[in-house]
Amino acid sequence: MTEPLSILRGTFGFSDFRGVQADVIDRVMAGKHSLAVMPTGAGKSLCYQVPALARPGTALVISPLIALMHDQIRSAEGFGIRAAALTSADPDGPETIARLRRGELDLLYVAPERASGEGFRNLLAQIPLSLVAIDEAHCVSEWGHDFRPDYRLLRPLLDRFPGVPRLALTATADSQTRADILVQLGIPEDGLILAGFDRPNIRYHIRPRDGVGAQLTALLAEQPGPGIIYATSRAATEKLADQLGRSGRKLLPYHAGLDARVRAANQAKFVRSEDMVMVATVAFGMGIDKPDVRFVAHAGLPKSIEAYYQETGRAGRDGDPAEAHLFWGAADFSLARRRIETETPEDRRGGERQRLNALAALVETAGCRRAILLRHFGESPPERCGHCDNCLAPPATVDATEAARKLLSAAFRTEMRFGITHLTDVLAGKETDKIHGFGHHRLSVFGIADEAELALMKPVARALLARDALRADEYGGLSFGPAAKPILKGEEALELVLPPRRQRRARAERAANPDGDPLFEALRACRRDLAKEGGVPPYVIFHDSTLREMAELKPASLGALSRISGVGTAKLERYGQAFVEVISSHE
Repeated sequence: MTEPLSILRGTFGFSDFRGVQADVIDRVMAGKHSLAVMPTGAGKSLCYQVPALARPGTALVISPLIALMHDQIRSAEGFGIRAAALTSADPDGPETIARLRRGELDLLYVAPERASGEGFRNLLAQIPLSLVAIDEAHCVSEWGHDFRPDYRLLRPLLDRFPGVPRLALTATADSQTRADILVQLGIPEDGLILAGFDRPNIRYHIRPRDGVGAQLTALLAEQPGPGIIYATSRAATEKLADQLGRSGRKLLPYHAGLDARVRAANQAKFVRSEDMVMVATVAFGMGIDKPDVRFVAHAGLPKSIEAYYQETGRAGRDGDPAEAHLFWGAADFSLARRRIETETPEDRRGGERQRLNALAALVETAGCRRAILLRHFGESPPERCGHCDNCLAPPATVDATEAARKLLSAAFRTEMRFGITHLTDVLAGKETDKIHGFGHHRLSVFGIADEAELALMKPVARALLARDALRADEYGGLSFGPAAKPILKGEEALELVLPPRRQRRARAERAANPDGDPLFEALRACRRDLAKEGGVPPYVIFHDSTLREMAELKPASLGALSRISGVGTAKLERYGQAFVEVISSHE
């Protein structure tokens, strides 16, 4: 077997392993089973690619999406790794099987549906396996946010090859999900390796939704790099794509209602672009490995903190600065709670309510966003990260407990059938036809709110809906949720966060080239031309960080270029001379 560190340096062009990579690889090399929980961008793929090259045989990689497999294969082939996939979308299935039997593959990617079949197990029995990697391993757990039943059928495959090390990988798993993964995949407790969940290069921004089209238009004016905007439905995706497209920004939609060929074409254009924005449902993103996404924005509430963490983690995978923006509304929580009560199996409702309440705490807090995220995953972070919106510009807060009690009382006195506008009118003492028609002018709550309290009613209602003290029916009528009683009785306070007035920021510098270096831009142009010629995304050739190091150190020979981080042997042979010539022409 080849030494892993020499493979890292020769094939991948990196001088040393990062974080827990060495720990994970050491266990695989020793034939031990492991679960590695590592944040996106921490180099999970290297944890199975290096052992795949170091150990005899072929590494089997189980991955949930065909698009993700193809993206990972492109990147692997860029380093000279022999990789292929067996999927329903691959016409070269017989040739791939032949290559597998001839020992000509370092990596074989398959979906869990194929991996769990007896015929596939019989095929694998005919070849030497170096390891089995289970990517996106949180899909195996019913407690996880992205449960895939086929993942729970993998155990017979794994047990068929007990001497082959199995490596489960995920970026998103709380303690309950981690414990379930270990049991379902037959991994011992001492095989758990936690790298932490912090993504320090991502800056989190969360604001109430207030004309989301205008909010996103302003964001696009500030962010010139590639980005993903998540909408809550197909219809919302189309509407936002049409609205934001008028700004002149290169922008495409992606959702399940589009023709499959259109979806694939849009995804391919996005992956190859250096400035395109994709407006999409959350189905988009898990299937790509694009490292240079500079921002992710949510136009509505994500499903859970786990989903939010994973979706925002699609930004800044290259380690460069990135931003995550979330615009939320009270209606998001109302709809989510109705779905829990009507569409979720009864035995899972309690867990889903807890997830939604955790999300409410994240969007409502006046404290550090990152600290809440990391505490959710069992970490003990500092009280302030100094890098999220609330740390950079601490918001003002106001004690709105009395206003909340008056709003709850008004909802109760009006038999919990009316919306916020009518309840505010009652509390204001307005003499409207509707109020008189229902006799609400005779209620004890009529006219009891002062001007300052009335100004807070909409944000108070939003906060009460978020924390499940109020619930809205499909017609907008407000009724009590389980969190109403403690507030009414004075046992709990309501501290309301007042978002700061948005200041228009200057257009962000391109994260790739903060100093405007002309050599760096020339290297990017060279990369762009080579990518077009080779039919691959630019990042498959070199990441921006590698080009920045080239621009700084100006290697004048292939030998000097080989010492740049990210320049492995195959890439040096394939692309090195072109980049050396660009550098020489700028001296």
